[in-house]
Amino acid sequence: MPSRIPRNVWVLSLTSFLRDVASEMLVHLLPLFLANVLGVRLAVIGLIEGIAETTASLVKIWSGWLSDRLGRRKGLTVGGYGLAALAMPLLLLVQTWPLVLLYRFLDRIGKGIRTAPRDALIADSVEPDQRGLSFGLHRAADSAGAFLGLLLAAVFVMRMQGSGVVLDAETFRAIVYFAIVPAALAVVVVAVGVREAGRGGPPTRSTKGVPATDPRFRRFLVVMALFTLGNSTDAFLVLRVQSGGTSVVAILVLLAGFNLVYTVLSGPAGALSDRIDRRKVMIVGWLLYSTVYLGFAWADQTWQFALLYGLYGAYYALTAGVAKAFVADLTPNPERRGAAYGAFNGVIGLTLLPASVIAGVLWEGVGAWSGFGPAAPFIFGSGLSLVSVVLMWRWVK
Repeated sequence: MPSRIPRNVWVLSLTSFLRDVASEMLVHLLPLFLANVLGVRLAVIGLIEGIAETTASLVKIWSGWLSDRLGRRKGLTVGGYGLAALAMPLLLLVQTWPLVLLYRFLDRIGKGIRTAPRDALIADSVEPDQRGLSFGLHRAADSAGAFLGLLLAAVFVMRMQGSGVVLDAETFRAIVYFAIVPAALAVVVVAVGVREAGRGGPPTRSTKGVPATDPRFRRFLVVMALFTLGNSTDAFLVLRVQSGGTSVVAILVLLAGFNLVYTVLSGPAGALSDRIDRRKVMIVGWLLYSTVYLGFAWADQTWQFALLYGLYGAYYALTAGVAKAFVADLTPNPERRGAAYGAFNGVIGLTLLPASVIAGVLWEGVGAWSGFGPAAPFIFGSGLSLVSVVLMWRWVK
């Protein structure tokens, strides 16, 4: 029952809620700002996102290991949220795309610093039979913040520029001003509310002989890397919807719908994974993802994109929190859990760079080559997800 969930889970959930109110007001508008205002090519947008996520991934590996070494996770968590909040005002100064890259670089460093220690802090704070539910609740709060942030962004866009298809610079900067407030509140909440959990000290000799992870963990990382190779940045989903003539306001509403579905289903999906094999829950999610990406390849009307985004939210609910609970299952030694989450998040993020570059090249081409068109990256992602399903079922026993 939710009443059994410890304080840290609730505080970190509130922190993620506030942070996502801020970040989701901006992250899906950034590719539109780059393309519509600055005139940046899709390949460059993919490169920016890939570099940003790769940076975060490298830092996640280090921060997870460091939290194990220090025996403390709160300081890194607070510092990561703080750096991301401090980077946000850079967007008020942007005139060319390199400054957007700098913002994304600093923002992702902040995410890299906080993510693995935060996930380990949640895992340290709960009993094994609460993992799926606890991570599901955290994901639900995160997506609820995204839902609210997107609705607020839609209100700003509607009031400032109506229902136009192209985003303008004045609207984007007004949203940045507003987003700074919840980003700062998130830092305050995590700094004041979170408590250290678990052993509270550096590794002890008595646990040095305990394996850090189950051998299946390495196979799980390989499968996650393969799946992620076909799961490029969601910026391409936004650009795909805009290519069908959908207005900026409608895009924000579609994204809000996605996050509403994600919010509603994350807790139940996590609780279900506490009762049955978590792999089965993830496999259903990946099969749904394959269907959704095929749909994005061929859809050309707003109602079709709305349906697909709803199903995409269900995919996230079935996989995001459940995968993090599975990492804890495969890490019998809690004193190595930070490193395990660092490796998990790191592998996913590192794969996002080639995934995003591949998606941009498949869509728009490079140099004299014109590419295969907007359907190509989604067909590619759908195919790799099916291969990942087979490996998850047959190889990660």
